[in-house]
Amino acid sequence: MVSLGVCLCWLGALIMAWSMVSILRVVKRLEVRTSAVADKAGPILDSAKAMLDEARPKIQEMVARADEIVTSARDQMARLESLVSDATDSARLQIERIDVAVGDTVNRVQETTAVMQHTILKPVREVNGVVSGLRAAISTLARGNRASVDHATQDEEMFI
Repeated sequence: MVSLGVCLCWLGALIMAWSMVSILRVVKRLEVRTSAVADKAGPILDSAKAMLDEARPKIQEMVARADEIVTSARDQMARLESLVSDATDSARLQIERIDVAVGDTVNRVQETTAVMQHTILKPVREVNGVVSGLRAAISTLARGNRASVDHATQDEEMFI
């Protein structure tokens, strides 16, 4: 039984050695293929690195300019906001002043109208009443015929 165990160990070692040799062959083939790719990729990577090194100052300059532009735009927006706020406040104040002036003007027009009606129209009405009375008097005197008492009584009854 021990000899069978030794044989199995020997067979396992032999299989393991054969596997290691196979892995070694695969690694050698892989090394050949990767060295070809590495030889081709090396100059490309060097070129890319050189381009990056060359573009880095330009990119930094563009970022710095963009930062300046953003800062300037923020300052301009703050100024514009202040200007719009001031203009809005000024316009609101002017509208309030105009509202007060219009209200005052309307009140004065109403007062003037009332004064005009009282001052001018009242005397005109009084003069008109006097003229109407004079006409009636002249008309009555010019007619000369006075109505009879019966006719006057009839008029009075109709009035009542």
